[in-house]
Amino acid sequence: MDTQNQIDYNRIAQAIAYLKLNYKQQPTLEQAAEHVNLSPFHFQRMFKDWAGVTPKQFLQYLSIEHAKSILKDRQASLFDAALNTGLSGTGRLHDLFIKIEGMTPGDYKNGGEQLDINYSFAESTFGTIIVASTARGICYMAFVDGSNDDAFAALHRLFPNANYHQFVDAIQQNALYIFTQDRSKLQDIKLHLKGTPFSLRFGRLC
Repeated sequence: MDTQNQIDYNRIAQAIAYLKLNYKQQPTLEQAAEHVNLSPFHFQRMFKDWAGVTPKQFLQYLSIEHAKSILKDRQASLFDAALNTGLSGTGRLHDLFIKIEGMTPGDYKNGGEQLDINYSFAESTFGTIIVASTARGICYMAFVDGSNDDAFAALHRLFPNANYHQFVDAIQQNALYIFTQDRSKLQDIKLHLKGTPFSLRFGRLC
């Protein structure tokens, strides 16, 4: 890695560490850029080049993972999750879940009770994939490690109270095009992304 690339890499690593440490304060683009001594414009462009997502998107992923960890406590309310994540209220928590998870925070908290989830299996150059969707978007995507039954069991553990239908819908088809089509021509896909900061760049999904 040449000198400039090393400098850029270190800056983005510092930015990621800053966001991970301070996401409960919901730092602005300007605050994160100032932390690594860059203008907001150059920071936004550099962060996306290295991480594959914008600083705002990365902050959203950190926020929703924390909110989900709180909602696993049956005694915690949606307001508790929003407040502890640094969001201004349950409305922002709702919007965040719809955008990333394809379901409401209430749906997530109650294990998908009364929620209809379509799921299917597909082949890719990387192996078999299980993909699941609600009426609002993709709620789960993972590579199958073992049998299809094992893969479905892992999905079911996340949303044990949902109604499941093995059915390929248009939302799933659009998400699966990422493996076969020009990504620039795809419609927006709501995905739950998870992994180490830089693994997001390489599209590791679960």
